[in-house]
Amino acid sequence: MTDTVAVIPTYNNARTLEDVLKRTLSQGLDLIVVNDGSTDATPFILVRYPSVKVITHKRNRGKGAALKSAFILARKMGYAYAVTIDADGQHYPEDIPLLLAQKGERTLVVGSRDTRGKGSGATFANKLSNGTFALYSGISLPDTQTGFRLYPLNDLPSLSVMSARYEAELSLLLFSAWKGLRLVPVPVQVNYPEDRVSHFRPVRDFMRITALNTAGLFLALFYGWPRILLRTLRQ
Repeated sequence: MTDTVAVIPTYNNARTLEDVLKRTLSQGLDLIVVNDGSTDATPFILVRYPSVKVITHKRNRGKGAALKSAFILARKMGYAYAVTIDADGQHYPEDIPLLLAQKGERTLVVGSRDTRGKGSGATFANKLSNGTFALYSGISLPDTQTGFRLYPLNDLPSLSVMSARYEAELSLLLFSAWKGLRLVPVPVQVNYPEDRVSHFRPVRDFMRITALNTAGLFLALFYGWPRILLRTLRQ
């Protein structure tokens, strides 16, 4: 058995899900899909893929909760790494080998999209997150909002640091940096298909990210920066 599993959280992405499933499976990895309370044709698509391990949330609980469920199961199944990829078609599963090439202990690989010229609210939110992340962690990353990542499951901080919603991936990235994990950005392709269903809500999610950044300042002052200082002194 490979030590790496692909993870796809999905909520009402029936129009793009099957294509993402096929292309991800073609990379030769086992696959966990979290159906996070979908009300569209998602369940009917998933039953056509018996090799895929499916976790079903009866109601929509948010991306953070979906990832947490998948990570817990992946650990129980013996996997050491998880590649996360969104179900909306924006990521290229063919880029998975680029992330795997950087795989290593205490290494979190971040698939970095070039979103310049996309003209979306998510682009502005990403720039804001990039700046505050660099301030709080001392690490500059080109894309802190990407859902295309390779996680070292056994080296991650406690999954309790993840909220249930959109900003969960940012908080996990920040606590991973404070824990001393090596964060490696890898350029990847990005595509926004016309039939893509995005659950990014510009106003509400911007407010949630702003709240996280505000809380992050206090966490950085009393938790993150002291850990960085101690690690630097030891080195």
